[in-house]
Amino acid sequence: MNLLLQHLVVLPIIIPLMAGAAMLFLSEASRGARTTLALASVLAQLAIGGVLLHLTSDAAAYIWQEGVGVYAIGNWPAPFGIVLVVDRLAAVMITLGAIVSLTTLVYSISRWDRPGQPFHSLFQLLTMGLNGAFLTGDLFNLFVFFEVLLAASYGLVLRGGGVARVKAGMHYIVVNLAASFLFLIGVALIYGVAGTLNMADLAGRVAALTREDRALFDTGAAVLGVAFLIKAGSWPLNFWLPGAYSAATAPVAAMFAMMTKVGLYAVLRVGTILGADDRLGAALFYLGLATLVTGSIAMLGAKHLARLVTYSVLVSTGILLAALGLQVDALTSPVLFYLIVSVLTTAAFFMLTGMTTDRTRVADPPGEARGGSAAEISPFYVGYGIKEPSVQPDDDEEIGIPIPATIAFLGLMFVCCVLLATGLPPLPGFVAKFMLLSTALTQPPGADGSAAVWALCGAVLLSGLAGIVALSRMGMRLFWSPIARETPRLRVLEAAPLALLVALCIGMSIGTGAVTNYLDAAARSLHQPDTYIRVVLAQRGGEHAEEHAR
Repeated sequence: MNLLLQHLVVLPIIIPLMAGAAMLFLSEASRGARTTLALASVLAQLAIGGVLLHLTSDAAAYIWQEGVGVYAIGNWPAPFGIVLVVDRLAAVMITLGAIVSLTTLVYSISRWDRPGQPFHSLFQLLTMGLNGAFLTGDLFNLFVFFEVLLAASYGLVLRGGGVARVKAGMHYIVVNLAASFLFLIGVALIYGVAGTLNMADLAGRVAALTREDRALFDTGAAVLGVAFLIKAGSWPLNFWLPGAYSAATAPVAAMFAMMTKVGLYAVLRVGTILGADDRLGAALFYLGLATLVTGSIAMLGAKHLARLVTYSVLVSTGILLAALGLQVDALTSPVLFYLIVSVLTTAAFFMLTGMTTDRTRVADPPGEARGGSAAEISPFYVGYGIKEPSVQPDDDEEIGIPIPATIAFLGLMFVCCVLLATGLPPLPGFVAKFMLLSTALTQPPGADGSAAVWALCGAVLLSGLAGIVALSRMGMRLFWSPIARETPRLRVLEAAPLALLVALCIGMSIGTGAVTNYLDAAARSLHQPDTYIRVVLAQRGGEHAEEHAR
């Protein structure tokens, strides 16, 4: 048992790596074995995530030193060696990623993991990159794990072919390669000045820099921040995201809902350890506000459900960035709560698009669909191969048909996703936004803080209104259009993951107190990084650790 606990931190990286590598040796005839191995991998990651949540809680603080687990690769102590660190925030992100991975994988088994492409191997490498990014304790390996998950995502986003999909995928690849180049430049500048990339070690060395070196360090940190914001989908460098996410297949888009939060995690992690000045906070706030406003406007103009959901991703990113930009410590816990809700909601919504719209139609050139572009044909009928009547019903014809169970289920899931995405009661989307806005309003603002708080509140409320209008219009188009239609077929492997994600969100509404208590503790540890620094550097000796903690 002690040996398992000792190596528990590295298992979320080792398990998907080994599973993905093993799948490459399985032929197409061994689809059952490949699927079983993939499911075993993500189930193991979910179980480990649950154990990490317990080990980093106050109830198990005696097992790991102050609830922080450190794993030194090759037994080389920090900052000389590579270390993996798990605290409450990392445990939350690992578990959240495992939930999305499991539901997405089950969803994809129904009909999306077609042979001929190493879908499952790429999927495992993607989860490995996500877990590594959440666990790493130094900036260079954060870059490495970013590249691992991006390399896997390049193959997944291009899966299925089609002109539009390849075009959007190439934009996605080029922009992320440019962001990775900026990431590497920022890392190089920081290392050249500070002489280390271990985040715990950097916290002590930054304070000792001369004025000239500190200016160069701030430049490197700014370049690094730009790379993080590009990967998070911040305005004005998020033009690549709507096309890539809406063109990807449904399970890939659902998994990408988790990827957008890696950049936000990096901003939160690095910002709290190294500290952020007022200028950086102001820039983060205004960029987040611009992302929120532009995403809301784009939702009103979207004609496809997949693209509409993609713009809701930008709205959630804008809310998170703007809230973090206020630099109010008390907002961190509501931000984390909203982050969890938005990831689960977006993943469920993307799964729903795979059952109600024709995602392969997005890859066709405009004008190839009967009667014009794909936008002119109701996506509900195209998605199930149902022929849309060429003759509209007469005005005198009685409107109203029996609602089959399948359509009722999809309609119920759509309503739940709308309530979650727009923040309407009683689901946790409302709880998350209420917590965030009420906390912002009750905190004593600075000289210019009051205007920023009210601007955020207004933008969040208006974005919810825009979401209601856009999603209600799309729902009427999908489910209430007065056209005769056949009952679509719904696979259990598609319906179950969607229902599970919605049920988890409902469960968060019921167990809000327990969730917020854990997130409050995670937020306190983030804004008091002395424990993190002390535990990571403890292997060097107590005096050095205390010096860096100070």
